[in-house]
Amino acid sequence: QVQLVESGGGLVQPGGSLRLSCAASGSIFSNNYASWYRQAPGKQREFIASITAGGTTNYPSSLKGRFTISRDNAKNTVYLQMNSLKPEDTAVYYCHAVVKTGVNLDDYWGLGTQVTVSS
Repeated sequence: QVQLVESGGGLVQPGGSLRLSCAASGSIFSNNYASWYRQAPGKQREFIASITAGGTTNYPSSLKGRFTISRDNAKNTVYLQMNSLKPEDTAVYYCHAVVKTGVNLDDYWGLGTQVTVSS
């Protein structure tokens, strides 16, 4: 069973930056898909960024240039660097991984970390 633990959220002023971390309980990120989602109050969960086993990254066009996903395989950690934050970025941010075990693909989610952008 894989556990994902997010950290790094908090309160930041508009225009500021935060780096979120997602630590996995095992060495899963080097050869599996990982992503970040967020969910604001009253809204659906929204895709933020992804990184494949090969290191290819993907972002929605609305966030490209402000958010960057990266990975440190030695630390079993995926990061989300967020710059030029706006009040509308306020949400709970979730880490997600798809882990291949044999012929199975299993989804794992963290419990989330709150990001609040406010002056």
